[in-house]
Amino acid sequence: MNTPERTFPPMTADERTTLEAWLDFYRATLAQKCDGLTEEQLRTASAEPSSLTLLGLVQHLAEVERAWFRRVLTGEDVPPVSSADADVRPADRGFGLEADATYVKSRLLWQAEVEHARKNCAAHALEDTGLWRDNQVSLRWIYSHMIAEYARHCGHADLIRERIDGSTGV
Repeated sequence: MNTPERTFPPMTADERTTLEAWLDFYRATLAQKCDGLTEEQLRTASAEPSSLTLLGLVQHLAEVERAWFRRVLTGEDVPPVSSADADVRPADRGFGLEADATYVKSRLLWQAEVEHARKNCAAHALEDTGLWRDNQVSLRWIYSHMIAEYARHCGHADLIRERIDGSTGV
């Protein structure tokens, strides 16, 4: 599976380019944290007592992409990415691993949601809004939130990966 090149965001770009570049930077960071690991390692909760896994992070971020860029921004009526998440609090969706969950399947789903997000965003200005919890929320706010979401989870991924095989940085 090809991992996108992780390019450091430009330091003098316009606002939209900067927001999109930071989001893509963190997307690529998560993919790199998963590179080179076995299926078993990707399913390993290595920072006890947490049950968080790299595979769970990939699934969760597929759900987060779907939630913000499809449900909120465009008002699409789409189900959770996993049927097992139907009754789970939206902020917790994706973390649990079904027996048949695989990295390849989860990564393809995540990549599809990222591509869908890019298409939806391309059709909207930063000032355009969607509805979240009965409030209008701008694409600018969604980008900022997603950058924070990915940064937080990339930190989690870094700790999990280090506990699995000692790999740090990237």
